[in-house]
Amino acid sequence: MPAIKVKKSEAERVKRLLKKIGVYDGKRRPKRSNEHIFLPVLNPQKVRELGFEIVDIELPMRPQRQIYQSLESVLKNKFTEEELKFVRRYDVIGDIAITQIPPEIEHKQKEIVEGLLTVHPFLKVIARKGFHTGAFRIREYSIIWGENRLTTIHKENGVKIKVDLSKVFFNPRMKGERYRLAQLANDGEKILLLFAGVLPYALVLARYKNVSITAVELNKEAVALGIENIELNKHRLKGKIEIIQGDVFAIVPKLGNFDRVISPTPKGVDALNLALKKAEKWVHYYEFVHENELEEFKQRILRECKKLGKECEVKIKKVSDFKPHVYKVCADIKILN
Repeated sequence: MPAIKVKKSEAERVKRLLKKIGVYDGKRRPKRSNEHIFLPVLNPQKVRELGFEIVDIELPMRPQRQIYQSLESVLKNKFTEEELKFVRRYDVIGDIAITQIPPEIEHKQKEIVEGLLTVHPFLKVIARKGFHTGAFRIREYSIIWGENRLTTIHKENGVKIKVDLSKVFFNPRMKGERYRLAQLANDGEKILLLFAGVLPYALVLARYKNVSITAVELNKEAVALGIENIELNKHRLKGKIEIIQGDVFAIVPKLGNFDRVISPTPKGVDALNLALKKAEKWVHYYEFVHENELEEFKQRILRECKKLGKECEVKIKKVSDFKPHVYKVCADIKILN
């Protein structure tokens, strides 16, 4: 069957081109050798006209994707409506599922595990969520099924993110936000990332745009994983990432200014003034806000801009639910002067 042979470093770019012109064969799997990847194609003549060499190689078919039920539909005959409220919200990070099981439904833990494995058969670990502890917002977890580990490789937005949930904070629900910011950024920008974690925001930004990112993170374990993640994705990144270990309130004042500042601010931390001081064009500032206080949050930002002698436009976007009537929001702040 027809395929083209490309260097591994060029594979993603070529694959995107093939998809764009409609000649990539998504029903077959690519094949790897030591230095090259064989990409399956549908129209060898058209591909040859683009200057690629066509080779004939056996490439396996992708398995037919099954349409799995939701966890709620799997468990609805075994759980009451009240009980389902506890199990609806769970996260999948790599091959680890994180679920919450309050004391009220501990006796149905086996059914929850079976349900998760029905919906996500690739899982290797299922862990029960505990409480956040310490300055780095690390959750406590107890493994209730599978391998005895909390380390995994999570894939999103074209990057791989190594995480160790016993040592670092990671929120998979911000996948869409990370992609949104990557689309807003422009090639050539200098970007400052506060509270950078294991670099999920930085990796997605650098994956899509040729930007220069300075990331600051206090947790040494997160910094070590961040360095691993840069290496893990080095052939995928258009931009460059520098990570600095330390307290943002000590490190950032010593840095210069940036085109864009991103602050995935931890709950209870106020870094608004710092973020605004360092931004020349844009700030994306995350905060937890009650629905009745959204306008006050916006006015607070405008007052802070005025104190710094900056004229700003502010748009508040709800990102996710945090608890009843409280949202995680992002303030997109455009600096006009």
